[in-house]
Amino acid sequence: MRIAVIDCGTNTFNLLVVELKNSSFTRVHTSKIPVKLGEGGINNKVIQEIPFKRGVDALIKFKKELDKLSVEEVYAFATSAIRDAENGIDFKNEVLNQCGIEINIIDGNKEAELIYKGNKLAMDLGNRPSLIMDIGGGSTEFIIGNKEHILWKKSYRLGAARMLEKFKPSDPITEKEAQEIYSYLNEELSEIKPLIDQFKPVELIGSSGAFDSVVEMIHGQLAGEKFEKEKTEYIVDLNNYHKIAEMVIQSTLAQRKIIKGLVEMRVDMMVVSCLLINFTLQTFNLQKMRVSTYSLKEGALQEIIENKGF
Repeated sequence: MRIAVIDCGTNTFNLLVVELKNSSFTRVHTSKIPVKLGEGGINNKVIQEIPFKRGVDALIKFKKELDKLSVEEVYAFATSAIRDAENGIDFKNEVLNQCGIEINIIDGNKEAELIYKGNKLAMDLGNRPSLIMDIGGGSTEFIIGNKEHILWKKSYRLGAARMLEKFKPSDPITEKEAQEIYSYLNEELSEIKPLIDQFKPVELIGSSGAFDSVVEMIHGQLAGEKFEKEKTEYIVDLNNYHKIAEMVIQSTLAQRKIIKGLVEMRVDMMVVSCLLINFTLQTFNLQKMRVSTYSLKEGALQEIIENKGF
């Protein structure tokens, strides 16, 4: 049978359609639509009229694709922008009315759990703990875990769109503005430091999204490994990462638009994403980085397969 998982994120809506057979799956279709649901309202807990319509229109497009592909079951999940917005339920109801898709609005804890499951599916997490990081538009999730289980997890309201709207940095960002963001992160993420000392993660695992762009920019600008859809895991050379991060942080919006490997939907938010990654690597003294191309939607799919007994 064919089932679909839709991840209604703050910046992007992602669709994954798979064919299930003997408790395993084959990808049939993947697509994404930039929606920027948080535009102009994320820190005021509202989805503004234009992004609201963009989000509904994206799901109407997905519904047409689902019908074309004869999908039998659809599982849609909504995260930070929708769960935090006072009109998030209105959005959920409008989508149900317009295209018959029932959205499950999940909390940050559940989001982190599904991200872990997606990463575990993509790569061998090993016996020793890793710090998994997923940078969304509205929230950023941190998970400490190994191949057996989650040791700790938390979702923070530190997504790239949320931070961009809060700090409104210059173009390009100034050193002073970058330091303000680092200071803010230091305060907001202070509880993680003792956990790093306790669990001693051996690496940072970047989960999809902005981290996919890191791999693509290293390939495009520095002739690194090519990003391929079939591959679910990449080892990132930290020297190359720092070269790319410096390039992104020092660039203007116009300059970022021509960076090879940086997709248009991440051009405005990549500076904040790099600052988040820089902060995490440096503050928690992580010397290795891997990237998983799987995240929430694959984790949700895995959970659906387990629960349904497909």
